[in-house]
Amino acid sequence: MMDNRPRRLDEILSACGSALSRKLTSSAAEIYVDLPAANAPAASAYLRSAGCRHVAVFAEDRVAEDSHDYIYYVFEHPDDCRYLVLRAAIDLDDTAFPSMAAEVPALNWQEREIQDWFGLEALGHPNPRRVALHDNWPDVHPLRKDFSIDTVLPPFEGEQHVYRPTLGEGVFQIPVGPVHAGIIEPGHFSFAVAGEPILYLQLRMFYVHKGIEKRFEQLTADRAVFLAESVSGDSSFSHGTAFCQALERIGGVEVPEPAHRMRTILLELERIYNHVADIGAIVTDVGFVIANAHASRLREEILRINEELTGSRLLRSVVCPGGVRRPWDRDHVSNTLAALTPFEREFNELVDMIQSSDSTRDRLERTGILNPDQARDLGIIGVAGRASGHDRDVRRDHPYAAYDSLEIQVPVYQEGDVLRRMQVRIDEVRESLQLIRAAESGLASGPHRVSMPPLPADQYALGSVEGWRGEILYWVRTAANNRIARCRVKDPSLNNWPAVVEAVQGNIVPDFPVINKSFSLSYSGTDR
Repeated sequence: MMDNRPRRLDEILSACGSALSRKLTSSAAEIYVDLPAANAPAASAYLRSAGCRHVAVFAEDRVAEDSHDYIYYVFEHPDDCRYLVLRAAIDLDDTAFPSMAAEVPALNWQEREIQDWFGLEALGHPNPRRVALHDNWPDVHPLRKDFSIDTVLPPFEGEQHVYRPTLGEGVFQIPVGPVHAGIIEPGHFSFAVAGEPILYLQLRMFYVHKGIEKRFEQLTADRAVFLAESVSGDSSFSHGTAFCQALERIGGVEVPEPAHRMRTILLELERIYNHVADIGAIVTDVGFVIANAHASRLREEILRINEELTGSRLLRSVVCPGGVRRPWDRDHVSNTLAALTPFEREFNELVDMIQSSDSTRDRLERTGILNPDQARDLGIIGVAGRASGHDRDVRRDHPYAAYDSLEIQVPVYQEGDVLRRMQVRIDEVRESLQLIRAAESGLASGPHRVSMPPLPADQYALGSVEGWRGEILYWVRTAANNRIARCRVKDPSLNNWPAVVEAVQGNIVPDFPVINKSFSLSYSGTDR
């Protein structure tokens, strides 16, 4: 399925006047436009009125090169397969940029990250408190170029994060975390409850921020792919692929068709094993332990297929710039993927078992509702967005790998409850099985990779992938000697954590675990 959509962004840019008339670069994947920082809110409002979605905002320190910081605003339009990136320069004698978080709540955390990491002020932000750096951190800005990664900070002093107090007779606070039972990373949830109903939830992330975006700046491009794979361990292949796509666009490299199809198969296997695990975890949180046991067994079957195809159960060290690291034998692939036939039958039996349970449906239906308006305002993406009425999928909207030759059915529901978030996963597992078979049927002999030339300095590009949680975005700018000058990483969890706050309101405390699991967000992807 070749993408024949009109180039809608060209029409929008030509109609919006001189503020956006200076095009920097354009390619098959993205358009870059310069604009004054003061014009960014008006430009954003115009683009949103024209049907664009504000995908991301991030910053870059280029003071040593041209005495400016830069703010980048990324947009997409449903009728254009390219991204639009607006670049606003911040003068050396200025430390502020206009906030858009009041109009676009999806940018709340991202603008506050810019404040924390770069020391630039988001003027007019409705809640400018620290987010990535906790309150007792010293006054440092680690993504500035003059901050050394080897800096040893003094012992932290000062006040910890202050939560909104619980007020009213019979209203109590329940703190959960940041250390949890089970093998998960830290995050703090502070509930205000009146009896069992939840009045509101406050959450605090970024307890184990790993400084990954800073670490990219110490690596060559060929080594940095291993760092990308470590951002979120259950999405290692998706993160690695998004990063490699950015490098390939910078280098002008055309990945061989067999490698495109191999990437597609592995991306869908990653989606399946995670979705199956989440389906089991959702039903076990409402007491259906037998169904979870079946789901765990099915997940194991996919992990064994992963290992048989690649040598890695979690698909680590498989993708590389220019393709994939190892070739596949065509007969071996067919024999390995033949295991998907009994898997599909047993998966359908699992779904029948779950859907025949009235008590399970009673616990999941109308629990943890995130309505379409809330999802739109918060910029919710991926599984959670599609369960709340938002028809977006990077595989279809910005095709990569072999997806431009495949028909993709995107499941969308309006109810936005736990049941529909589980149903989206069920539908996507079935769709992934069909996509794998279609990609495998067209897998021909040929090279599995091409050599990457040394990347030119001061070039930049986006890479995007529809990971199993949702949209993964990498923006890379190169430095001399095949190194990385800046790498912005956006995991879908950064968008979607605020949705949990909205979805739990009015529900009872015992339903929080299943609501939280239905979003299945990554602490690691947030604390990157």
